[in-house]
Amino acid sequence: MKTNLTLIGMPGAGKSTVGIILAKTLSMGFIDTDVLIQINQQKSLQEIIDAGGYMHLRRIEENEICKLNITNHVIATGGSAAYSEPAMRHLQMISTLVFLHVDYEEITRRIKNFDTRGIAKADNQSFQELFAERQILYRRYADTIITCSDLDQEEVAEEIASTYRNKM
Repeated sequence: MKTNLTLIGMPGAGKSTVGIILAKTLSMGFIDTDVLIQINQQKSLQEIIDAGGYMHLRRIEENEICKLNITNHVIATGGSAAYSEPAMRHLQMISTLVFLHVDYEEITRRIKNFDTRGIAKADNQSFQELFAERQILYRRYADTIITCSDLDQEEVAEEIASTYRNKM
């Protein structure tokens, strides 16, 4: 049985915050793959992008996710995790994937630091193009989709917890 829950979605969707609340609610461990990358690389995500480009960050992210060997955890992934088929296959093997869907307008309202946040995208790609491209990937891999735009983080966590408890 899959004992982990993995949160996927755009930057600003609330994966890290909801993940912490959810882990507490379900008495599970919590891991944020962005934080894991920063610890292991000793650099911020933006510093990794600045030094090696966004594709370099995506390769590091794939490697870190594929090395995960954990049980009974909530995993918050970086927004670009869905670009890696090997990473997503690994996550599908060890967890139930939950897509935190937040509409474009709400995401742009929540994110204030586009230039320094460490968002893995091509220089010539608009955030709206990135958003549209990623929606397809998130939906492809998700076991469950939670529409979050009108919910606060506690409500999102409770909805996921209720769904997860019913599947156990």
